[in-house]
Amino acid sequence: MSSDQDHLKETDTEARFEFKKEQKSSFQADKGLTEETIRVISEDKDEPEWMLQRRLRALKHFQEMPMPTDWPGQPDLSEVDVNEIVPYIRPDVETRGGVDDWTDLPDEIKDTFDKLGIPEAEKNALSGVGAQYESEVVYQNMQERWEEKGVVFMNMDQAVQEHEDLVKEYFMTKCVPPSDNKFAALHGAIWSGGSFVYVPEDTTVDMPVQAYFRMNSEGMGQFEHTLIIAEEGSEVHYIEGCSAPKYSAFNLHSGGVEVFVGEDAHVQYSTVQNWSKNTYNLNTKRAIVEKNGRMEWISGSMGSKATMLYPASILKGRGASDNHITIAFAGEGQNIDTGAKVYHNAPNTKSTIESKSISKDGGRTNYRGLVHISEGARNSSTAVECDALMFDNESTSDTMPYMEINESTVDVAHEATVGKIGDEDIFYLQSRGLDDDDAKQMIVSGFIEPITEELPIEYAVELNRLVELEMEGSLG
Repeated sequence: MSSDQDHLKETDTEARFEFKKEQKSSFQADKGLTEETIRVISEDKDEPEWMLQRRLRALKHFQEMPMPTDWPGQPDLSEVDVNEIVPYIRPDVETRGGVDDWTDLPDEIKDTFDKLGIPEAEKNALSGVGAQYESEVVYQNMQERWEEKGVVFMNMDQAVQEHEDLVKEYFMTKCVPPSDNKFAALHGAIWSGGSFVYVPEDTTVDMPVQAYFRMNSEGMGQFEHTLIIAEEGSEVHYIEGCSAPKYSAFNLHSGGVEVFVGEDAHVQYSTVQNWSKNTYNLNTKRAIVEKNGRMEWISGSMGSKATMLYPASILKGRGASDNHITIAFAGEGQNIDTGAKVYHNAPNTKSTIESKSISKDGGRTNYRGLVHISEGARNSSTAVECDALMFDNESTSDTMPYMEINESTVDVAHEATVGKIGDEDIFYLQSRGLDDDDAKQMIVSGFIEPITEELPIEYAVELNRLVELEMEGSLG
């Protein structure tokens, strides 16, 4: 990497995310969502008939389901009109399904991921990398030693062709059906790209795999699908990064994530989302966890105009466990509505939820969560902790926890705190030589430390820097 790139990577996070590239595509669907659009997308991808039929069934669900408008305090979605969204843009890359060498990409796409630091991260800290640009994955690579052990990491479009039986069995059938909610139905109709991860029995992938999703074009929607299957006794850490430059027209991100955690398996799913302030981020993420399996969700959400994101885990087997750690940051004009859902459907299951939110300049954050303990899920336990930090009197932070407890022999705990950065705290740090901005940054860094310490060092540094830029109001 050149010295110029080193300087960009280390010091100018704002420039890394806010740049724009001239739109170049080899195929672009018309605006809106119709049966004809879906048939065109499916034909362009050369999909099997069963996938086309699933898309069309999802379209029917989308058309029949109302827009969510009656949730207390939910973000305003009145601007979201799918008829104004371009649902599919295939970037101008010669090799369908992506390349496995960065030098084979067109210069403008390669330069995008160079600025984001993805090739450098691959060399230093990752087992595999996937990079999506607009609607399709343009780069995919996995270290040979993991391929030799049977680990699969490829884009979803390729998996439909090469692992058809697995995809047909797991894709939006058991975990996130299109009937789940309106945006899951939208996703099922026009999904494109994303990641397929398969880890064989008793295989531990000891370095993370990462996928990065970049929206470059104005007025588009990105609908990537991630499917992770971790067989019995396996372990994998998947990291997801997302970003987009700011435009005047709204963009829509509506991804889907399905994770299957086998008996005694462990999956960690970490995501740092830095969308621009014209983006609506409306995702559906869910995991099914078998006996003694362990699922971890670590999420950082900032930048978007509105976010509705509630990763869910279904603890299906005895002794299954789930851990959620989330951070949300809302500035002026932003409504970041995040949380978690956990369903205890077996005895001796355990869950913990830790939520951290920061709001400033009139921004709003909200924790919206659900813990459901089914009858018969004896000796299960859950603990929910929500902490909110506000910079001013104009900002707001709400907590909306829902507990549905249908079993008596369980342990349930919930704690919530809301506070402002106090003048006495600032004064104390200033007396130790810090200026006002540095003092606030130190307080915030300590506030989010439980999350950053769970990430690899490269991503912890990145998350801290993104929060710092949000505090400065620098990101679009």
